[in-house]
Amino acid sequence: MRETPTWRIPFGIVSLFVVLMVYGVVIARYAPGIIGGWSGAAQTVVYLILGLVWLLPLRRFLIWMETGSWSPPAPETKKAD
Repeated sequence: MRETPTWRIPFGIVSLFVVLMVYGVVIARYAPGIIGGWSGAAQTVVYLILGLVWLLPLRRFLIWMETGSWSPPAPETKKAD
């Protein structure tokens, strides 16, 4: 458990915000030109997928913000008294 403040949390929050803004602008700029002629149902599916795909790396990023490691910590085992 983290006891002291770390630079990773504010840096991670700002980085996440900036990356999501850039991702959103890129999608808003280029996706309509590529899928604009498709049916509404197909566009809905594509935008749904694009709206969820940014979640894939989020878990490891949040783990890094909290622990400083990209992989989750090993589970702690409880000792019998």
